[in-house]
Amino acid sequence: MVKGPSPSGARKKANGDEPAAPANDRRADRLRVRAAWMYFIEQMTQNQIADVLGVGRITVVRMLAEARARNEVKIAIESELSEIVRLERSLEATFGLQQAIVAPLSNAQADPIPVISARTGAFLSEVMRPGMRVGVGWGRTLFSTLSFINPKTLPDFKVISLLGGVGVARQINPAEFAWRFAQAFQGEGYLIPAPAVVDSVETKIALIERCGLQDIFRMTDELDAVLLSIGGIRSATTFYRGGYLKESQREELVARGAVGDVLFHPFNVDGEIVDHPINNLVMSVDVDRLRKAPMRILTSGGPEKVEALIGALKLLTPTVLITDEESARRILALRGGKA
Repeated sequence: MVKGPSPSGARKKANGDEPAAPANDRRADRLRVRAAWMYFIEQMTQNQIADVLGVGRITVVRMLAEARARNEVKIAIESELSEIVRLERSLEATFGLQQAIVAPLSNAQADPIPVISARTGAFLSEVMRPGMRVGVGWGRTLFSTLSFINPKTLPDFKVISLLGGVGVARQINPAEFAWRFAQAFQGEGYLIPAPAVVDSVETKIALIERCGLQDIFRMTDELDAVLLSIGGIRSATTFYRGGYLKESQREELVARGAVGDVLFHPFNVDGEIVDHPINNLVMSVDVDRLRKAPMRILTSGGPEKVEALIGALKLLTPTVLITDEESARRILALRGGKA
């Protein structure tokens, strides 16, 4: 079996508990178990594993040898880590993801945002590179990732907010998140200086064509990555709580089959944008532009967002999904995957 590191192995006792293993060690453990799973359970070649994990073949050979040396390779997969890996691989296979990252929960009723945010912050700390152009959304999940990002200086790093809303004086708003995300990497932040939702199509056209916003929108044609979260239309989401969506509009969207929104674009469980007048009033980047980015990161979870996540996976075709284990199980159950 392929056995992940035992819980007791992560913490040694000597005159009391020592600190838990560093985050880098835990990531190495997790990567090694993934490699062992693919090789011994999925019967993948070392070259195939290297492609999936984004490492060299020699690294795969080393990880497999270390797994054997640690006595982690047996007959079946055991441990908490192995269950998480199984969910990740099922999500990757079911939705064609390059990578799924599943955060464990202490119990099924726990708030998933903290654990999703922690996993997202660690992932972003690893994959952000100098010279990148990153388009970002907003929401409570994304805002919570800021405290888990390892700050560093990335030359020529640019962050572009994908949604208006700079006039909203709230802690969680598009401008605040984009600006603070850029600061974490000592980069430049570009905002859409407009409300998130305007009063008419004429106002939207005027702001884009006559107030210089077209330059910001053009920048989103050449993004290296997009970082997005989603809301669930059927619950009190950020879209609704923020006062951007009236109750009557929310009810109309639900009646038309909307299950969630991304950058205030409502969509259904089949991944289709729902036809509604609100689409013409939103000051945000359209979905077609988002899909052009080679790295598309979707991070979200919670029981009220399961259908929305399924729709978003079809609509955005993300390359990376970061969610919690309960959401992962429910998504796979609804899609007929191995949950």
